Amino acid sequence: MELNEFTQKVRKAIEKEFGEEYQVELKEVRKNNGVLLHGLLIESKDRNVIPTIYLESFWEAYEGGVTFSEIVSRLVEIYRKETCGKNINLDFFRDFGKVKDRICYRLVGRKTNEGLLSDVPHIDFLDLAICFFYAYKGPELGEGSILIHNSHMELWQTNTLELLELARINTPAVFPNRVYSMEEILKELYLDENKDPVTGVEEYREFLDSVPMKILSNEQKAQGAICMLYEGVLEKLAMDYGSSFYILPSSIHEVILLPDKGQESAENLKRMIHDVNRTQVAAEEVLSDSLYYFDFFKKKLKVIF
Repeated sequence: MELNEFTQKVRKAIEKEFGEEYQVELKEVRKNNGVLLHGLLIESKDRNVIPTIYLESFWEAYEGGVTFSEIVSRLVEIYRKETCGKNINLDFFRDFGKVKDRICYRLVGRKTNEGLLSDVPHIDFLDLAICFFYAYKGPELGEGSILIHNSHMELWQTNTLELLELARINTPAVFPNRVYSMEEILKELYLDENKDPVTGVEEYREFLDSVPMKILSNEQKAQGAICMLYEGVLEKLAMDYGSSFYILPSSIHEVILLPDKGQESAENLKRMIHDVNRTQVAAEEVLSDSLYYFDFFKKKLKVIF
């Protein structure tokens, strides 16, 4: 079954499940890098929370053998869990004074987000763009983000430079940076239930010692590529390495750091970034195909190519 046919079938089934008191809609949502996802929206007259449930993973599960009735039951369960008893007053978002302390920024690819960037305040940075979002946190919705659009900026009577200054201060405070070793990453990924995770990593000790890569992200490991912009972070890393270093954009969530010891080919690193982005990273999470370089002496970040 094609995705569009599946989403229409889901909409009709959910309409039948909830009845006339609910309005069920399908909406295409444009995500990072122009990726379009199919969202299911279920609106109740007595609740103002309308979660968007993306259907791509459910379609894949259906294609993989999960029954359609199981899919519908799971969607109903998700909706009821996400919205049960929730009516949220969002008037605070109209008051700049109430949101300014949690205005943060993130990085996206500039070329792949031209449509998005025409509608949001942003600042060009190398081949990337700095965008802004409100980092919400509360008992009703948990943690998440609201992308700031030009309309929000006009409502708040602010400008891009003020948003930038707020985000420069807020983002490191709300999302502290952290440098992870490859060993830490492998410990998290090593899921063989027959082995202790630490023992498993020990088998790769020689490899870890020979590849001095580190991962720069934040403690939440979400939108962590922005940590490249945190004041003093790259300078400190250069001092720790005692050399300049390459930065490989692993995704919008993190970047890989590799000290320049004169042994790596920039061409090979560039090729690796391109290949990994095409085969290992979700399309909406790709940051860039570029290879970056932080110069130890000039204390400057640049694009090699």
